[in-house]
Amino acid sequence: MADDSRLARLRGLVAESGHGAMFVSDLVNLRYLTGFTGSNGALLVPTEHDPVFLTDGRYRDQAAAELGAAGLGDVEIVVTRDLIGVAAGRAPADLVAETHLIDVDSWEKLGRPEASGRLVERLREIKDDSEIAALRRACEISCSALEALLIGPLAGRTEREVARDLEWRMLELGAEDRAFDTILASGENSAIPHHQPTDRQLRAGDLVKIDFGARVDGYHADCTRTVVIGPAADWQREIHAAVRESQAAGLDRLRPGVPVAESNTAARGSLERAGWLDAFTTGLGHGVGLQIHEDPFIAAAHPGRLASRTVLTMEPGIYLPGRGGVRIEDTVLVTDPDHGGEPDVLTDMTTELLEID
Repeated sequence: MADDSRLARLRGLVAESGHGAMFVSDLVNLRYLTGFTGSNGALLVPTEHDPVFLTDGRYRDQAAAELGAAGLGDVEIVVTRDLIGVAAGRAPADLVAETHLIDVDSWEKLGRPEASGRLVERLREIKDDSEIAALRRACEISCSALEALLIGPLAGRTEREVARDLEWRMLELGAEDRAFDTILASGENSAIPHHQPTDRQLRAGDLVKIDFGARVDGYHADCTRTVVIGPAADWQREIHAAVRESQAAGLDRLRPGVPVAESNTAARGSLERAGWLDAFTTGLGHGVGLQIHEDPFIAAAHPGRLASRTVLTMEPGIYLPGRGGVRIEDTVLVTDPDHGGEPDVLTDMTTELLEID
């Protein structure tokens, strides 16, 4: 739930940048700051005056209710069809805006504001207690749904059927929605990182890669497990073990104060030593929260250090075109140093290679 402390922190960052106000128009950032879930809104955040929320007549009552629930009942709500124009008329000359997201016409109408530098996204990297609780619940639902799915026989069912079954189980367990379109890839399709489920039937000998997650209170879970139908072949065991070891190496570096790039180095180094680095063709991990992919992104070029209460994924993989692939992915909370700094894996489910019917 949003609260005034988020707006206060944003106001402080804007003041530190030497500007007088920020214009926020991204709907995800609006939800984070105010609790608003509608499809049209904006927020003007001056450093020396109260914020102003702008929306159209469709969302008059919704905005009042959601801002009130977020503890922002005193924020002025302006109902208008010209959000940009009204904001421009009330903003100081030294305005910053989300120039990485707005179009050129809006930028011109706002008076060509300077770039805000992803200030809200920086705030969103550090999760508060309510956010962590929602993420934890989304991950619990996800794991429970998959564990129940894997009890029943999968051989003979189609990728599409199994994917829909998993999504329905998450809804039945209390998810408000799936976090994203489920990736259910079997056999040779498991070598395709973002395969879309088809009518291919699962059969004995298949690797089955399942990338999925539930959404709770707007917050996303992200988890991948790879299983095999029937007894696993030696090559399947080999690549699964290599991915599992790579993930463990990367997870070990998800600690407060550690450079983000170190987890990338550790996970890739493990795959290189095993001889499989060339078969890892995707990113290693990313932040997750109100969006399924958000800052920070784990990469060799990332200049920053991990902060406690950041939530990220760790998802190495091996993809062998025409044969099959393995990915193991978890959603992980970087914990406070006072708690030992041990990574807290929110998708708490075995990563062993499961042989199922």
